[in-house]
This record gives sequence, C-alpha cells and structure tokens, in this order.
Amino acid sequence: MKVTIVGTGYVGLVTGACLAEIGNDVFCVDVDPRKIDILNNGGVPIHEPGLQEMLRRTRAAGRIQFSTDVKASVEHGDIQYIAVGTPPDEDGSADLQYVLSAARNIGKYSNGFKVIVDKSTVPVGTALQVKKVVDEELKTRGLEGSDKHRFSVVSNPEFLKEGAAVDDFMRPDRIVIGIDDDYAGNLAREKMKRLYAPFNRNHERTLYMDVRSAEFTKYAANAMLATRISFMNDLSNLADTVGADIESVRRGIGSDPRIGYHFLYAGCGYGGSCFPKDVQALVQTARENGHTLRILEAVEAVNHDQKEVLVNKIVKRMGEDLRGRTFAVWGLAFKPNTDDMREASSRRIIEALLQRGATVRGYDPVAREEAGRVFALDLADRPEDLKRLQFVNTQQDALTGADALVIVTEWKEFKSPDFWHLKSALKTPVIFDGRNLYEPEAMAEMGIDYFAIGRPHAELDRSDSN
Repeated sequence: MKVTIVGTGYVGLVTGACLAEIGNDVFCVDVDPRKIDILNNGGVPIHEPGLQEMLRRTRAAGRIQFSTDVKASVEHGDIQYIAVGTPPDEDGSADLQYVLSAARNIGKYSNGFKVIVDKSTVPVGTALQVKKVVDEELKTRGLEGSDKHRFSVVSNPEFLKEGAAVDDFMRPDRIVIGIDDDYAGNLAREKMKRLYAPFNRNHERTLYMDVRSAEFTKYAANAMLATRISFMNDLSNLADTVGADIESVRRGIGSDPRIGYHFLYAGCGYGGSCFPKDVQALVQTARENGHTLRILEAVEAVNHDQKEVLVNKIVKRMGEDLRGRTFAVWGLAFKPNTDDMREASSRRIIEALLQRGATVRGYDPVAREEAGRVFALDLADRPEDLKRLQFVNTQQDALTGADALVIVTEWKEFKSPDFWHLKSALKTPVIFDGRNLYEPEAMAEMGIDYFAIGRPHAELDRSDSN
C-alpha cells in the first residue's frame, strides 16, 4: 500500500520505517530540510534502538523515501498519517497548528480518496477540526462533495515507548482505530484493516471505536501511567519520613495481580515528550468543558515537586552553599535508551546545583550532544553557571575528584559499577541515587554514604572508609 507520513520525529519516523519494513511504499515528508538531509544521507536525527538498521534495509529495498516536497507527498499516499508535534501551549492545551497545517496541505493537493490518520497525540474533537480544514481547502478548489475527492479522518493513537518504539510498533499489544460509521468511514476501515493485517495474524489486536473515544484513549492511557508514577513518588516521601522502605512496599503491592509491578518505581519524577504534556492537555480539556480532574492535577503537582527531592537530600547532607563542590551526574536523558531531554529530571537537578554554586560534570551514553544544546538554551542568561557545567565522555571522567555522585537516569551500565573503584575516585564516598539502583545496606557495608528515594539511610561501616 502507498502510505505518506507527515513528520519525521519519533512517531513519524518509527511508523514510516515499520510500515516500510512489512512491504508498504512509504513517503516521509518534513518541512525541516536538515532532518531530510540527515535521513537521505543514511543518518537518523533521533536515537532509537533498531531504527537505523531498519531504515537502512527499507531504503536499500526502495520502500521508503524522504522529502520536503509536500505536494508529492500528498499525491503519493492513499493513507496520509499526520505525525507532527503537538507541543503544550501556554495554558497547557495541545498546540494544533502543525496538525491543522498538515491537514490544510492534504486538502490543497488531494488527488483522490484519502484516509487521513491522526497519529499525533491530539485532544478530543481534533478529527472534526481536521475534517473542517480539509473541507475548506476542497471547497476553495471547487471539489467539495466530489466522490473522487472523498476523505475520512481516522484516529489511530500511538502507544510507543521511547527506547523500545520499534518493538512496540512491530509487536503491539493493541491497535486503536477510531473511525466514523458512514460511507467514507467504511472505505477507510477496509484500508486500515488491510494495512494492519500483518500485525493481527496471530490474534486480533485492533480495537475499533468512535473517533472521540480513540482520541480520549491515548490521553487516558498516559494519564494512568503518570498517576502510578506520582502515586509511588508521593508514598516514597512518606516512607522517608516514617522509616519504611518503598522498594519493599512496591514488591508487596505489586504482587497483587490487580495492581502489578509496572510503573510502580519511585524516582526523581517523570519527563519526556508524552506524560508531562498529555497530563497537562487532559487537565486543560477538562477545564474547558467545566470539569476539574483533581487526581491529575495532583499527579502533575507531585511530579513537579519530585524533581526537587534529590536536590533537597543533597542540600541536607552537604549544605545550601555548594560553592567549591563538584558533582558527577550519571544520566541526562529523561529515560534510558533515548537522547530525549524534554522535561528530563536532570535539567531541574543540574540547574539547582549550579544555582547554589556547584560545578557539575555530566555523563550520558547517548544524550551528551542533545544535553549540550538544551542546557545552552536553558542557561543562556546565566553564562557564569554554564561555565561550571561540563559534559564528559565516560563515567570515570565524571567521577574523578568529584565530591559526590548523583544518579538521574537508570542506564544499564550504571547498575553494576565497580564500587571500590567508584569509592576511590570520589573525594568523599557519597551517592545520591534518584532511581534506587543499589541496596542501602550493601552501600553502607562498603563505606559509601548512600541516599535513595524512599529507602532507609543505613549506617556506614567505617572500618574501611576513605
């Protein structure tokens, strides 16, 4: 089938590559010529495991192409995926300007029946706005109501985890499709059914529903996951106060099959491209419709405060004035297996340390370049702070001579370091762990002063301390 993907970010690029992998003829279009140049030269503008290899195969097979030619992209695909960004507006609502611009181009250049698929995360009612914009363009061309230029707007939200997006697309747990129950909708349903048939061979994974319910489902899913995270983070702070161990609590409640273990890990807050903006957008949708989502407002507030918890532990242990102190920071991206710095906890933590006069040496396996770009913008009006921030090439480079280690992202390579080497590299053997990677008792036995999230602080064994 001929498919067009509008937008070559995480969602668009993964969707395009995976659909090409199973044999479709895919045309990816983007208004950013830099991205298209990178892709046409064999590169990938994002870090996503398995994506570059898939693009190499599909490009070599001639099943995927990249261009800035909007007219050619519309003419190419019977199915037009809109996979552009929907950043939060000032009030927290989703900014739909890029979605509606893509819809306008489809109406402007449509050359036959089109299935227009909203793949971007959009609020309830967006499909209606997209339909209105396309109708306006067709009317301008004198084609409104033409059988040849019929179209159907479909909601097909993505459920991709950054760092595992390729696997999530190729082995989905569900495929949600919202579609109108009319003549054009029935034609669109048949095309979508054919397109996704390879993913349904073992068992049917597709859930058909009305468009508004499909739009709502994406926000509800991310809001539920964010709620579980903030719930555990809120409990972790109480555990700190009463002397309980949040890891024991997690195992105790997670063993209940009604609860399960997923997204029950306490830490230093969630970030990324989805959870923060989707929670905000759903809260704002409720306000616009005269409702208050009290639980989600609390989820957002807890997450905001959680990004300061690790800083508060550092200040309590080392003082408010951190001038002359150097901190090694392991992990910059908002989660492992990505270079995405959007809403990353490291940004708040590092800025707080710099504001108190500290020097920071940050290390991340893949996000170093993106972190440099982001912090240059974040600290543009604080050049003196920016001078005290350095991004290094190895874990060891970050550690040597630092006063303490701060762990922000749970990369696999951080889970089993050489603790004796780590201890000797630091000026003082202190770890502030925002992801609860280690056992407090084991750290204490090695003479490492270890501060985690919602876990008891064990007394040090001083017999072999530095």
